[in-house]
Amino acid sequence: MQNFRVDQKIALVTGCSRGIGMEVAIELARAGADIIGVSNSLAGKESEVAKAVEAVGKKFYSYQADFSDRDSLYRFLNQVKKDHPRIDILINNAGNIKRKPAAEHPDEYWDKIIDINLNAQFIITREIGQRMVEQQSGKIVFTCSLLSFQGGINVPGYAASKGAVASLLKAFANEWSKFGVNVNGVAPGYIETDNTAQLRQDEERNKAILSRIPQDEERNKAILSRIPAGRWGTAADLTGAYVYLSSPASNYVCGTILTVDGGWMGR
Repeated sequence: MQNFRVDQKIALVTGCSRGIGMEVAIELARAGADIIGVSNSLAGKESEVAKAVEAVGKKFYSYQADFSDRDSLYRFLNQVKKDHPRIDILINNAGNIKRKPAAEHPDEYWDKIIDINLNAQFIITREIGQRMVEQQSGKIVFTCSLLSFQGGINVPGYAASKGAVASLLKAFANEWSKFGVNVNGVAPGYIETDNTAQLRQDEERNKAILSRIPQDEERNKAILSRIPAGRWGTAADLTGAYVYLSSPASNYVCGTILTVDGGWMGR
């Protein structure tokens, strides 16, 4: 299983203060990588993710940045490139979602979502990826979504951003694969995170969207009938996919989106 190790590598994980990003950072540390963590709310060495990474004997470097603020983003990038001349793995995970019907979706929702989920992802990948191209090696993994393939309901900005990210990662892969830089994505299904809390707490939406069966059914039966695995996923369900795409085991995988959804897309 040595091909799935990332020993002596350094991984930059965005949006790692909780949820998917935190679990991915911890699992990459278990697989051997030191971690650079960045989010808008990361509490330095006292953060849960920092303690977990250091508990497995790896280093954790903490940064804060607001990805909706271009100045904040570039300050972070300039500093991290100065502090870490070599970065081997980039996990583009930071994201935001705002729920509102398309006819009522305000400009400020749209702008913030596109800034965080798309514009920042492009800028970070361009800036960190330049170094990877120069060093002739690197792994870049984007967090995509089922809405990279579907339109969703009441999330037009989010769907647009994730659809764009799916194409963006392929564009990077087309240019950089020949330089030994693998660019891929993971598309989580319905995962228990802060981003899906509102949806999970809305029983009617849960029944109508997740199950597509009559809304008078019990909630659990509704979810079971639409997701073949019979449950919502957890962040821990995703970590193996990220480690695989960050490791030598995926050296010939380029421009691919790995769906981890409990079978949703197969229905």
